[in-house]
Amino acid sequence: MGKGIDRQIALAFVVGAAACALLGGCSSFLRPQEKRADAQLLPTVGNQATGTVTFIERSDGVQVSYSLTSLPPDSDHALQIHERGDCNAADASSAGPVFSPAAERLRAGARVEGDLGNIHADSTGVATGFLVAPDVSLDGIRSVLQRAVIVHRDAIDPYAYPQRGTGTALACGVIRQQ
Repeated sequence: MGKGIDRQIALAFVVGAAACALLGGCSSFLRPQEKRADAQLLPTVGNQATGTVTFIERSDGVQVSYSLTSLPPDSDHALQIHERGDCNAADASSAGPVFSPAAERLRAGARVEGDLGNIHADSTGVATGFLVAPDVSLDGIRSVLQRAVIVHRDAIDPYAYPQRGTGTALACGVIRQQ
């Protein structure tokens, strides 16, 4: 009888180990998946700026990571989300005004949700980094999905109210969920 019990214990151990391994592998399927979207920015007519902007929803807002090239060296630029996911116009004007779902906040000095802030290009024309946008999301009324993200020629004046962006669009891309 001792050998039968030893086999049962060994079999129970193997089955238990296999179950733990299987459940451990399944835990990645059971975890909540992070919401993520990307935009591939292409230059507007007469410009050369290109790159990617990635949006990942976090508890404190949407983390916006950017990696852009061919910007004017040592320059600052506005990074903004626009209402429509349409970059077909030569100057990106088809993207419409800056994204602003909270229309009641539209008053002089109010920050528009789609106004992500300024980015800086280094001496080689490269801008990389991230920022957190607390007033947008990847679902619901504040969703940036299927909207356009634009890099503008000029930086945002923090004391002015930008309704249509800040200067010429250098690059535009549509935000798509991955």
